[in-house]
Amino acid sequence: MAQAATQVPRAAQATIGDSEFDRDTAVTLREEGVYDAELSEGWTIFHAVNGGYLLAMLGRALGQALPHADPFSVSAHYLTASVPGPAVIRTQVVRTGRMLSTGEASLFQYAEDGTEVERIRVLATYGDLDGLTDEVRTSAEPPAIPAWDRCLGPGDGPAPIPGGSAITERLDIKLDPATVGWAVGAPSGKGEMRGWFGLADGRDADPLSLLLTVDALPPTSFELGLQGWTPTVELTTHIRCRPAPGPLRVSITTRNLAGGFLEEDAEVWDSADRLVAQSRQLARAPRG
Repeated sequence: MAQAATQVPRAAQATIGDSEFDRDTAVTLREEGVYDAELSEGWTIFHAVNGGYLLAMLGRALGQALPHADPFSVSAHYLTASVPGPAVIRTQVVRTGRMLSTGEASLFQYAEDGTEVERIRVLATYGDLDGLTDEVRTSAEPPAIPAWDRCLGPGDGPAPIPGGSAITERLDIKLDPATVGWAVGAPSGKGEMRGWFGLADGRDADPLSLLLTVDALPPTSFELGLQGWTPTVELTTHIRCRPAPGPLRVSITTRNLAGGFLEEDAEVWDSADRLVAQSRQLARAPRG
């Protein structure tokens, strides 16, 4: 798989700090622990702001508020649906140590009557990924995904997200044909989604953008035969190491849909065949 990864076409590359993702997740310090932000309409799905994009924005604020820069474990509860427009992020340092630091962050927006509404609350532990040991003991293996030119993107068939999704214009995703039956009215029923992932402007992945990656593919509910918005209730992401340059491979599975809710387990692998991020989320199944 590592050899196949090197054969993926690359867009004109934007450097970290100079990409649309970086501009749209930027936060501005207003006062200690308080940051102003602007939620971009370009990262919406079904007119709601994508949960991974929100996680990356709060992750950026925490990276500035804490003495350690790299997210290790980030747990988010999505309280109300975020909308494009101004937002305020409030952070709190919970604990600091030599190797790890922990903080909280909440994102607020204003309702029509001027009251603040909390959209998302995060508890996260940060550290230094470059300080980790090289030892790896694992039974995990990279997902078996066909080569890039044998996978399918938005221009290869019907609209990939029924109902529209602005976020797809900012992503470079090619899905495993075995997981896109939903796009032609023939879902597999397996609750799986796999594909190659990158940002459309060619920006290489880093720990912050991995917080977006785990929630950027179409929901597995599509392959279960359900269409519509699948809002995240809770999302926990573990960043395992700093990703190597190049495209990522993402695998997401759902094993249990019950009571109107489903879980999604995601793995993200880099071009060096390393597991760089893992996540689990609880989401509400589409009602349609």
